[in-house]
Amino acid sequence: MLLASSCAFVPRHTGARCNRPSIKTLEQFLSCGLWKIAPPLLTASSSSKATEETPPENVEETVQPINDLESLTRTDGSSSSEKSNSSKRRTSQKIVFPPPQPASEFPDWAFEPRSFFSYELIHRSSKSQARVGKIHTPHGTIDTPGFVAVATNGALKGVDFRDADASGQQLVFANTYHLLLHPGPDIIEEAGGIHKYTRRNRPFITDSGGFQVFSLAYGSIREELESKGELKRATTRVKDGYRTDVVGHDAVKITEDGVVFRSYRDGTKFLLTPESTVQAQKKIGADIIIPLDELPGYYVDRDKLHESLERTHRWEARSLQEHLKDVRQQAMYCVVHGGVDPEFRRKSVDYLTSLPFDGFGIGGSLGNGRKELRELLSWLMPMFETGDRSRKPRHLLGIADEESIRHAVTLGIDTFDSCYPTRLGRHGTVMSRQGTIKLKSSSHARSFGVKIDSECNCPTCQIYDRAYLWHLFKANEPIAVTLAATHNIHYMNDLTKSIRDDIMNDRL
Repeated sequence: MLLASSCAFVPRHTGARCNRPSIKTLEQFLSCGLWKIAPPLLTASSSSKATEETPPENVEETVQPINDLESLTRTDGSSSSEKSNSSKRRTSQKIVFPPPQPASEFPDWAFEPRSFFSYELIHRSSKSQARVGKIHTPHGTIDTPGFVAVATNGALKGVDFRDADASGQQLVFANTYHLLLHPGPDIIEEAGGIHKYTRRNRPFITDSGGFQVFSLAYGSIREELESKGELKRATTRVKDGYRTDVVGHDAVKITEDGVVFRSYRDGTKFLLTPESTVQAQKKIGADIIIPLDELPGYYVDRDKLHESLERTHRWEARSLQEHLKDVRQQAMYCVVHGGVDPEFRRKSVDYLTSLPFDGFGIGGSLGNGRKELRELLSWLMPMFETGDRSRKPRHLLGIADEESIRHAVTLGIDTFDSCYPTRLGRHGTVMSRQGTIKLKSSSHARSFGVKIDSECNCPTCQIYDRAYLWHLFKANEPIAVTLAATHNIHYMNDLTKSIRDDIMNDRL
C-alpha cells in the first residue's frame, strides 16, 4: 500500500514530446528558473499553457537509470527515437545542476544549540583522539563510545528489548526502508511513534533507506566487493523464473529527484525522495534521523563517484530543509561521502559541516577490508577536530566489529552500529574475551559447567553452559538463538564500557 506523504508510483513514458529550452551554461540554467522546480522534469501547473512544456496528466514518464544519465538530462525536448537519430549530428547536452544550497540559505535559528539534543565531552585521552562523552536526547542519554544495536524492522533479531536494555543497550538503530514497506509510517505514527509502538522508552535512530536501496542492486557490501561491482543477480523466485525487477539493475533507478525501487515483498514500485524519507522518519519518530544519500560501490569510477557525491550533497541539503520545517525534537546527522578519495572526502566534510546538522555520520564506501578502513579513518577523522566540528557526535555507519571499534575510537568515533552480534548469534557463534566460539561444534558436547565467557554476567552465562547450548543449536531449538544473541549484545555493551574506562584512564 502506498503512503501519501512518503512514496509514490513511478509512471512510464509514452513517447510524448516535451519542449524545453536548450541550456548550455550554469548561468543560463539559473536565469531560466527551472532549478526552482523539482529537477530535472517540469511539473504541470494549473495554466493550460503548461501542456506545451510538460506532458499532460495522463502521460507517464520513465525514470531513467543512473547509467543512462545522458538521455535523462537532455533539455532539447526530443523523443527517444529522435535522440538516437540525431546522435551523429550533434552532441547531447546535459543539465548542469546548481551547487547544493549554501549555509546562507538556512535559517539563522537552525545554527543555534538544540535544547533537546547535545553532545557533552567528558574526557579526551592524552594518548590518542579517543574521547568519552554523552549524547543527550529526549529519550535518554547515550554514553560514548557506544555500540548501537540494529533493530531492522523495529525489533532486535532474537532479543527482547527489555533484555537488551538490561545489558546496557542505549541507542537502537531501526531501518526506514523496511518500516516504510511494513507496517508503514502511518501506522507507527497512529500508535504514537516508534517508542510507544515498541514499548521502548530509550533512544532510537533511523536511517534514510539509501543503503538498502543500494543493496537491492549490488547485494551486501561484502558481495559488492567480491563481485567487483557486478550487479546483483535476481533471487526472488516466481512461477516462470526469477524477478529481475526486484533485485539487480532493473530494481533501482536513480534520478535527481530521488530513487525508484521495488518492494522485495510484492514488487510494488516506490519513489523515495529526500523530502519523503524525512516525512517518513517524522512519522516514525526516532530521536536521530538521517538524510537521503546515495551509496556508490567501491569499484565505481572517479567521475561517477564525483557525480554521486554532488547529488548526495544536494539530497542531504534538501532533506535538511525538509527537516527544519518541523523539527519535532529530532536531531539530524549528515552522512559524509566520497569513497576512499581524500579530495572528495574533504569536500564532503567541508560542505556538510557548514550546514546546521546535529551530528556527523561517516558513510559511503569505506574501503576493501579493515586495513583500508583504518587508513581512511586515519586521514579523515582529523578533519572533524577543527572549530565547532569537535562539539558534535560522530557515528560510523554499519561497522561495529570489535577490531574496527578498538581502532576507530582512538580516532574520535563516538558510536557504531551493526547487526553483526545478533547475526552471529543466529548462526550459533558467540563472542568472548578469548575470541569467537562456534557453539555448534561437537567439541562443546561435554563442556559441562563451562560458560561462554568466564567474565560475562549476562543471563545466558549466569545459567547455561556450553554443553547445553551446543545441544539447543544441534536440536534446532529457537531459544538457542535468543540465548546466543542476548549474550552477544551484552558482550558488545561490556566491550564499549571497558573502552570508556580505558579512555578515562588514558590507557587508550
